[in-house]
Amino acid sequence: MKKLIIRKGTEKDFPAILKLIKELAAFENGLDEVTNSIEKMQKEKKLFQSFVAEIDGKIIGLALYFFAYFTWVGKSLYLDDIYVKEAFRGQTIGSKLLRKIFEIAEKENCSRVRWQVLDWNHPAIRFYEKSGAKISKEWLNCDFDRKGIEGFLKR
Repeated sequence: MKKLIIRKGTEKDFPAILKLIKELAAFENGLDEVTNSIEKMQKEKKLFQSFVAEIDGKIIGLALYFFAYFTWVGKSLYLDDIYVKEAFRGQTIGSKLLRKIFEIAEKENCSRVRWQVLDWNHPAIRFYEKSGAKISKEWLNCDFDRKGIEGFLKR
């Protein structure tokens, strides 16, 4: 493998980050649900942070996160997406990105690191379990998109 660099993502990385987000969404059969854009990321850049995995100046992996507060445990780090391009999987890049997330969580004195995985994504589930994650079979997502928010408020 050529020299891998794991570094903090910056605003100049937004086009590559968005491309990876869309690639992940396509893998998860949800590309039509992606409404994010570079412009939106620029406006909302204070709400998230990221690490990128780079080889020969090309971004081939991503870990995007933000800090959250959970009533039971307090300050937590929420890993929204971790993704490595298919051609680069199996080379410990995902593990290195995940290590960076845990280093930040420890440095920031977080009580928890949390993320989600689709129940059919067995390779990711195996990776997370091998990493030591406890995967809940009990909690279900409750989501409202923009249209749903507006509809709820009109009731």
